[in-house]
Amino acid sequence: MDIMKIVMVGIIAAVLAVLLKEERPEIAVMISIVTGLVIFMFLITRLNSVMTVLKYFASKANIDVLYFSTILKVIAIAYITEFGAQICRDAGEGTIASKVELAGKVLIMVTAIPILAALMDIMIKIIP
Repeated sequence: MDIMKIVMVGIIAAVLAVLLKEERPEIAVMISIVTGLVIFMFLITRLNSVMTVLKYFASKANIDVLYFSTILKVIAIAYITEFGAQICRDAGEGTIASKVELAGKVLIMVTAIPILAALMDIMIKIIP
């Protein structure tokens, strides 16, 4: 199972990072970052099947491509932002992590403008 591989990589990397943290903290941070990237890349390859299923259901439900792609972009921004912020926190940079999270929130808002505009149009049509 894929989760077993991911957990084993995580445990091995965590043990290595803890062992090296005292004498070589820079290598411990690098192990943490590289492990996070390896797990992230592994997960990205798995998302293709999820995307195929979601596209199928979106077409069956007759959902506008603009809305569907916008929602997927928002989800991607949220996951990537969280991943980046966690890496910054692992490196001991909490303030940078906070800035990464703020940037992610702003980008989500900017990306969601087409959906917000459509929602406002609907509300204007409903309210005389």
